Amino acid sequence: MYTIAALYHFTRFEDPAALKPALEDLCRAHSVKGTLLLAREGLNGTIAGPRAGIDAVLAHLRGLPGCDGLEWKEATSHSPPFGKMKVRLKKEIVTMGQPDVDPRARVGHYVEPEDWNDLIRSPDVAVIDTRNDYEVAIGTFEGAIDPDTASFRDFPAWWEANKERFHNKRIAMFCTGGIRCEKSTNYLLGQGIDEVYHLKGGILRYLEEVPEDQSAWNGECFVFDNRVSVGHGLAEGPHELCHGCRRPILPDDKLRPEYEQGVSCHQCIDETSEADKARFRERQKQIALARARGEAHLGGT
Repeated sequence: MYTIAALYHFTRFEDPAALKPALEDLCRAHSVKGTLLLAREGLNGTIAGPRAGIDAVLAHLRGLPGCDGLEWKEATSHSPPFGKMKVRLKKEIVTMGQPDVDPRARVGHYVEPEDWNDLIRSPDVAVIDTRNDYEVAIGTFEGAIDPDTASFRDFPAWWEANKERFHNKRIAMFCTGGIRCEKSTNYLLGQGIDEVYHLKGGILRYLEEVPEDQSAWNGECFVFDNRVSVGHGLAEGPHELCHGCRRPILPDDKLRPEYEQGVSCHQCIDETSEADKARFRERQKQIALARARGEAHLGGT
């Protein structure tokens, strides 16, 4: 059984690069895999491995400057959720491209999962999904507004173009684990919106704590590991990943003529060139050969 830990924490790292080697060594020593992002504004990522290994990495992370209050969400998987470990240096731990946004200064009002339904069903509340379009496509809260953004960086421009729609409304926002809402609520506060709320712990905590028969959630929640999607109780969902575009697909989508394993699906068939597809086919061939030899391939999952 693999333990999965999803985490983020806003703090100030003066030299993120100096933290990388010890973290990589520790993860390698404890067979922990996944992705961790380090930036001056903090850390973000999802890791998976044996219970003892996850505990060791979490203890190390909580010992970093300003990280003693680090929180995380856990799940389990019978198969390895990640094929390798990556510790990456970034300008932002979640990219919004707004240099004045600082969640350490202030954020919106946190709303516990058990109080979320009452809030979003209030007639004076506008509920906004801050996730990417492909995430929203497989599941969201009832009545939520989909900004139809390809990336979180697009959210400020969407807000600027649509803000008049929300005159005299309270704003409630949500995302997968909470990190995007930390930034988006700080951004809206900076835009002069006084009553801004966000779901504490994100969709994952809601799905874990709110019984399905009381839930306002419809569909599945996209997650950034090999589970691809989860539902109520964080049970693994039916989705798989198109490795051509990294979007979720259902098993029936693999029967469509546009689908080619590792190359394309109905969502991306027209988005890549023939040269791209040839490159993807070669990658898929190398993955298959590595698996036949019982080896892991760096391009595999």
